[in-house]
Amino acid sequence: MSLATLRHRFAPPTNGSSFTRFDEPLMWAIALLLSIGFVMVYSASIAYAEADPDTRNQFFYLMRHGVYLTISLTVAWVVFQVPTRIWQEKAPLLFIGAFVLLILVLVPGIGKVVNGSRRWINLVVLNLQPSELMKLAVVLYAANYTVRKAEWMHSVVKGFMPMAVAVICTGALLLLEPDFGAFTVIACIAMGTLFLGGINGRIFFALMVVSLVAFVVLIISSPYRLQRVTGFMDPWQDPYGKGYQLSHSLIAFGRGEWLGVGLGASVEKLFYLPEAHTDFLMAVIAEEFGFIGILTVMGLFAFVVRRAFAIGLESKKLERYFQSLVAQGIGIWLGVQAFINIGVNMGLLPTKGLTLPLLSYGGSAIMANCAALAILLRIDWENRRMMRGKQV
Repeated sequence: MSLATLRHRFAPPTNGSSFTRFDEPLMWAIALLLSIGFVMVYSASIAYAEADPDTRNQFFYLMRHGVYLTISLTVAWVVFQVPTRIWQEKAPLLFIGAFVLLILVLVPGIGKVVNGSRRWINLVVLNLQPSELMKLAVVLYAANYTVRKAEWMHSVVKGFMPMAVAVICTGALLLLEPDFGAFTVIACIAMGTLFLGGINGRIFFALMVVSLVAFVVLIISSPYRLQRVTGFMDPWQDPYGKGYQLSHSLIAFGRGEWLGVGLGASVEKLFYLPEAHTDFLMAVIAEEFGFIGILTVMGLFAFVVRRAFAIGLESKKLERYFQSLVAQGIGIWLGVQAFINIGVNMGLLPTKGLTLPLLSYGGSAIMANCAALAILLRIDWENRRMMRGKQV
């Protein structure tokens, strides 16, 4: 499709009506996901907030989530103002900055330990989780790297190895926290971006085989991760031990049936389901809104991912290759993480400790998700301006 054809396709209407400068359906889908998350975090956390001796307030998590949303939307607005060429120029520096934060979080006295994992840096207003920022940094850096090394994508040494070393070093730091789920998502983003960027098919196939072997070794070498895998395969064998989380998640899905038990009527969130407002929020949605609620959330995620890839395709037609890879990288990130979280809740995958993007309680995750989607909307906005012959 030629540039002239694209300009004609996106040309402003001549009947006096205003030309849409944003992808309005995408913005509505994002707003719906954030709204559903806001309501469901409150529903899932009431019992925890009231019973916690440190809070004794049923609105505690709701208020904090509201603060997180306000901060995240403010950050998203600021990020949207930044031209994508700036992100392209600064991508290596952002990756280095995120890498330094991953090192700092492992330093005693700086990193905060919760449930045996050192993943957070206390910033008073919120607990910063560097792994969430690293996901965004990897999206930008992988796109920048692929564009810079386009002529070497068929070379193992010059094309593949530098990116592989960066991902391995990042993965090593994440496994020290430990955060195996974040490492899985970051590895998928990097491999997906290299694949979309035109890496040699044989190299990519070898990369997939090596990655699968590495993941198996990582699981077998850690009794904790191995226990999670064996518990996921048959949660009813030890429903009060290693299968406790999954068994109660499955009970929540079963109770929801077609239409759910109604908003606020979940039983599993009453101290039966651990982390009901974070990792297992989807189980509460399934119990309270049933199969229809599950389909609604999955449909919204599918739409957002589809639009991300469509925006990436439009950027590629405009020969904006960095923007194309960033848009598709964001789609991979949200799609893979949502798939893993929902899969864990449904018993299709072992427990990973990954939140549901845009919905689960957590400041760093929502901030990183909103910033990424702001970049995606900025790419679409710049594409539409180019279609009308304007500068970006």
